Amino acid sequence: MGKLTIDHLREQVRGEVVTPQDGAYDEARTVHNAMIDRRPAVVVRCVNAGDVMAAVGFARENDLDLAVRGGAHSVPGFGTCDGGVVADLSGMRGVRVEPARGTARAEGGATWGDFNAATHAFGLATTGGIISTTGVGGLTLGGGIGHLARGLGLSCDNLVSADVVTADGELLVVDEEQHPDLFWALRGGGGNFGAVTSFEFRLAPVRYVYGGPMLFELKDAGAVLRAFRELIADAPEQLGAFPAFQIAPPLPFIPQDRHGEPFILVVACWAGPIDEGEAALRPFHEIAPLVAEHVGPMPYPALNSAFDALVPPGLQHYWKANFVTELTDEAIEAHLRYGPGVPVVNSTVHIYPINGACHRVAPDATAFAYRDASFATVIAGMWPDPADNEANTAWVRDYYAATAPHSQEGGYVNFMAGDDQDRIRVNYKGNYDRLVEVKRRYDPGNLFHLNQNIAP
Repeated sequence: MGKLTIDHLREQVRGEVVTPQDGAYDEARTVHNAMIDRRPAVVVRCVNAGDVMAAVGFARENDLDLAVRGGAHSVPGFGTCDGGVVADLSGMRGVRVEPARGTARAEGGATWGDFNAATHAFGLATTGGIISTTGVGGLTLGGGIGHLARGLGLSCDNLVSADVVTADGELLVVDEEQHPDLFWALRGGGGNFGAVTSFEFRLAPVRYVYGGPMLFELKDAGAVLRAFRELIADAPEQLGAFPAFQIAPPLPFIPQDRHGEPFILVVACWAGPIDEGEAALRPFHEIAPLVAEHVGPMPYPALNSAFDALVPPGLQHYWKANFVTELTDEAIEAHLRYGPGVPVVNSTVHIYPINGACHRVAPDATAFAYRDASFATVIAGMWPDPADNEANTAWVRDYYAATAPHSQEGGYVNFMAGDDQDRIRVNYKGNYDRLVEVKRRYDPGNLFHLNQNIAP
């Protein structure tokens, strides 16, 4: 790759073009997962769609790997590569709200913190993630599970349109009427089909929620999981809640002498009338005595960012995941065997409910196929010390092996590890062959292959 070629790229883009010779290179190549240490040939810090088009074209014409980075939270490190091109969209973070239409458009590098800050001013929201530093793009393209999913559906269910740079460098506006096959594939198919430079979402009235974490003793974990299974099956859809195994961080609402101990939590989010929140959460309080809680009315963005401090940049990450139709007694026993062994305060296990509004979408209406699943489980191994990689990765794998026989074959692509490519077909069930057809139409050369890849 000659100097003139890089100079030509610099002439094409408005944003910064960073190579290994530049002082900003190490910062530019870094992603959220510190286990990933890759050295791209060039990082294009895009500031507009034209920059993205130039980066895509540069990778294509030079036959280089192309990584598209939004929030940089990809656990397998798909937002970077060795020797290739990184189209870094993290400088494209604008969010424009149109309250009269009930929509918002977010640029491809926006995080859910950016999005929620903009929409909250109008008392509006859509389903985002659990951590506010997560990228809007990556979460949505994989499906989009979050606090509001039972009532509003997945993030991808609320997608109205998208601007997409395809492998040939063209910018397409896609929605139900324009390129409907591509629009279908974007809603759950991951980053396989292009670089999305903006997302338009449908919003719902959500300003304040009633919720927060409730901590129970580990001896009550079985009772909590069984009660949760029953409660969430037919709870009002305004109630989002998930159980978690978690080591108590040093927070003021937790007794000081219990800091550093493992607990089972229920994290609740009531998005209905605030004065009904206490009653909505009462069934959880009746399961067993609480060790601590931090529950009450709060702005929705406050809950969406409540756990950000546990997931700072620079941790080691290794995750595994499955969809679950029924949280059986046998599955609960597997969780009770491994969940209390959560290794450090950053690591966790969440069991997200994806019933309610998620079930009212047909399995072939979007690429996200598991509309019969009631839960999405993630075993999120996250820890600061690389010396613990072998032991903590083993905990994740052993936990996954124990729960997999009680789960469906496929899992949520956003929670997949880098060694999960052999699961790609089952992750999409009956939608896989149709996704291959769309891939062949828009990316026959598989330029966009740094993802949970659907090969053409």
